[in-house]
Amino acid sequence: MKPDIDIAREAKLEPIDSIAEKLGLCPDLLLPFGCSKAKIAVDQLDLSKKKGKIILVTAMSPTPAGEGKTTMAIGLSMALCKLGHNAVVGLREPSLGPVFGIKGGAAGGGHSQVLPMEDINLHFTGDLHAITSANNLLSALINNSMHYGNQFNLDTRRIYWSRVLDMNDRSLRQIVVGLGGRDGGMVDEDNFDITAASEVMAILCLCKNPGELKEMLGKALVGLSVEKKPVYCSDIKAAGSMAVLLKDAIKPNLVQTIENTPAIIHGGPFANIAHGTSSMIAARTGLHFADYYVTEAGFGSDLGGEKFFDIFARKSELPVAAVVIVATIKALKYHGGVGKKKLTTENVPALEAGFVNLQRHIENIKSFGWQPVVALNVFGTDTDAEITRLKELCASHGSECVPAPIHASGSEGGMDLAKAVLSGIDEKEPKFAYPLDMGLKEKVETLAAKIYRAGSVVFSPFAKRQMEKWEEIGYAHLPICVAKTQYSFSDNPKLLGAPDGFEMHISEVKISTGAGFVIPIAGEITRMPGLPRHPSAEFIDIDDNGNIIGLS
Repeated sequence: MKPDIDIAREAKLEPIDSIAEKLGLCPDLLLPFGCSKAKIAVDQLDLSKKKGKIILVTAMSPTPAGEGKTTMAIGLSMALCKLGHNAVVGLREPSLGPVFGIKGGAAGGGHSQVLPMEDINLHFTGDLHAITSANNLLSALINNSMHYGNQFNLDTRRIYWSRVLDMNDRSLRQIVVGLGGRDGGMVDEDNFDITAASEVMAILCLCKNPGELKEMLGKALVGLSVEKKPVYCSDIKAAGSMAVLLKDAIKPNLVQTIENTPAIIHGGPFANIAHGTSSMIAARTGLHFADYYVTEAGFGSDLGGEKFFDIFARKSELPVAAVVIVATIKALKYHGGVGKKKLTTENVPALEAGFVNLQRHIENIKSFGWQPVVALNVFGTDTDAEITRLKELCASHGSECVPAPIHASGSEGGMDLAKAVLSGIDEKEPKFAYPLDMGLKEKVETLAAKIYRAGSVVFSPFAKRQMEKWEEIGYAHLPICVAKTQYSFSDNPKLLGAPDGFEMHISEVKISTGAGFVIPIAGEITRMPGLPRHPSAEFIDIDDNGNIIGLS
């Protein structure tokens, strides 16, 4: 099969006005970026009027290469359109960090892509750059305030706002800024998170309109004073300028799939270190126009799936109509103990052993209120025996397993999946994993026991002090957004399958008061990823004619 980038280049793109008309969106509401991308002027729409239903796509615990959630969501939306429904896929914007790191592009693959894939994977419409700038403007204003007399008596040991960069760079995890003296700036410890994990990203994705965006920015906690009183972004007088930098970034982006159906791409929080789903404004826009809004939540049901229900759906009050879990034969064998080099060899016993992971994800989705459909992302190395056995195992747990070769066949490969999903449409509010009136410690323990199946949670003394402080200043009611590895239900990436009774370790508990959640950090997860030994950047190039090579 041809590389993704070659398939994308051979596709015939339609003018973005034509894509808007298919969705029912007046082209006058578009702010074009060339011929194939546009911002949607949502400020001229009444997004409280809802027409469509949400179909959520999540996954089992992934292998390092991922299991094809984005590809599956795109293919499912195209198949729904082929069946005569007005469907749109809602995706997150790719981050340059993973694009040039271990994962590569995030615009789907094969014959199930969003286009123009090169633009989407790289700078797109500049949203992540705007978010980075807004975040770092506040950092600059904090340091400036301290340079000119420290009006709020900020304690340098208790400044919680981090700088951000849209790149994987481990050397920025812990740094010293400023050289001191009159011109060198105040000497201080600092750190960078990746832009996808920033609170500004979360705020952009969880606000309903520009007014709420500015309000939420103002509520972001900058740090504590020497007297241990909270100091907010609004105190620094930064919210207005930050909102100005985000005035276009808040508008969702309209593009098209490889089959010329609509796609809305907006926001890009990771699910392991952030809340992991595209923006609320994008969802409301899709639901305003389409019959079905197909969206994905990052990584597995224990991360993006759980956060979609407990954070996104809770705040947005948007019901969900169906849930799809993406699985691969490779991932099942991986969780059954097979090494990466042997994942393409038939091994039904290993598949059976690894099914416990998928079973756990099915159980998790059931706990939120839905009987999920399992979408099998089919690879050429999958055998009939393996596929048949997986169908039997899923059926024994009440879920239909539908092979969906959308990577190879586009919408045609997703027709059976679309029909299975439509047959089980059941729109309702989720059963949340925990109530908001629980204390922070109890929320973490409840989530760890119910979704991860931990036997106990061990909080570091530092984490305990942080939770006490957040509750003391009035944030016990917030939901939690656990940062942990995506490869395991536990906080240990090597503990595959479906571990239970393990000890989960919480080293610290950060807070995003503007976005409205608390962030317990589990295990050794970091909010600034590093690059692998051989990052994708080594294989990406451009030829003398300006054609990009190696982007997938």
